[in-house]
Amino acid sequence: MPFEGSFEDRLALRDLLDAYADAVNRADSEGWAATWDEGGRWSLSGFGIFEGKAKIVDAWRAAMRGFPDIVFRAWPGSIEVHGETAAMRSYTEEIFLRDGALHRTLGIYDDVCRQIDGRWLFTERRFRPLPQLSASEVQA
Repeated sequence: MPFEGSFEDRLALRDLLDAYADAVNRADSEGWAATWDEGGRWSLSGFGIFEGKAKIVDAWRAAMRGFPDIVFRAWPGSIEVHGETAAMRSYTEEIFLRDGALHRTLGIYDDVCRQIDGRWLFTERRFRPLPQLSASEVQA
């Protein structure tokens, strides 16, 4: 089943995902960093793997310099809680301006989260982009 675990834990994990997205939209590196476990691992298809919260946050700050105007949305496809760990799959949409043109990227994250001192945090996020349709394919 795609949604397993207590309502409270699933809601807290959804709050974690929403806090992450909100921090991206506000370019708030402190708020974004607060969603990560100290020993986190962030894997970005085509960009590499970043391990440890400090390296993850440094990579994010550098990447965000290329996205001064971005709208980032995320929603869960599954949340499965097993004690103090959880697996979450989420889908993302990024809309941003680059070189005067509007771009849209869709993606999927496979996550591992841990409850630490009563708070859920991302321990591992693995991102991969979803295939994109051209404007002519969407209109067809």
